[in-house]
Amino acid sequence: MNRRRIIADKLFVGFTLVALAFALLPLASIVFGVVSKGISSINVAFFTELPPNPATIQVPNPPGGLGDAVQGTLILIGLSCVIALPIAILSGVYIAEYGDNYYGSVVRFLGDVLVGIPSIVTGVLVYGLIVLTFRSYSVAAASIALGTMMIPIVSNTTSEALKAVPRSVREASFALGIKKWRTTLLVLANAKKAVSTGCLLAMARIAGETAPLLLVMGTWTLWYSGLNEPVAALSYYVYYFATSPFPNWIRLAWGAALVLLVIVLAINIGVRLVTKGQRIYA
Repeated sequence: MNRRRIIADKLFVGFTLVALAFALLPLASIVFGVVSKGISSINVAFFTELPPNPATIQVPNPPGGLGDAVQGTLILIGLSCVIALPIAILSGVYIAEYGDNYYGSVVRFLGDVLVGIPSIVTGVLVYGLIVLTFRSYSVAAASIALGTMMIPIVSNTTSEALKAVPRSVREASFALGIKKWRTTLLVLANAKKAVSTGCLLAMARIAGETAPLLLVMGTWTLWYSGLNEPVAALSYYVYYFATSPFPNWIRLAWGAALVLLVIVLAINIGVRLVTKGQRIYA
């Protein structure tokens, strides 16, 4: 009987490892392909110069880079986080700690619905409300579109993270006479890892978005010049340059894809470093 259990255990472990290998194989293939084809484009000029003219196709080492797109992508992510994270985290706290009522159910339902809305629909909505109203493509409109996409992801993650904190933490806090808002901050501190993970997922979600940017920000090949003007984005250049017939543009498209991967990886590492530590129960 014991032998059968040992064999069954080893078989299940083997199946798990095989499934893990199949799950990691596509990821490893993508990372290897992007790194091998994009690493040759990464140099100082890539981060400091504007996109090259296609006429440089015959030049052995053509000038140009995607510095404007690197700058624009970081600006878009930063502005989107400024817009979305306070709203999303507060709504998640409300759902988990104060939302045991009709209004909490409505907010929860809307969050579940918004998660599944395609990004192009969000782009169309912001285009109608912002772009047509002000008659201008802008980085502000793009940040609102991307921030809108972030809100339900972070809100739902925050809500579930707070619900996962043991009930005993709240009961102990109330027993000591601590006010509700202070208890909520304590619970939020204990869920910071999960909340940070939700923020990370949302940032990674918007970092590579292209469709809403085309609708609300248009195209731009210059440096950042203000909130009421567009900015360049790496995701747009990946889409546009990769389908072009010019080898120097295709090379830069692979470089842009590699930089996007590095940005997401850097965000992962940063969150891990910031949120490491034990839970705080006092």
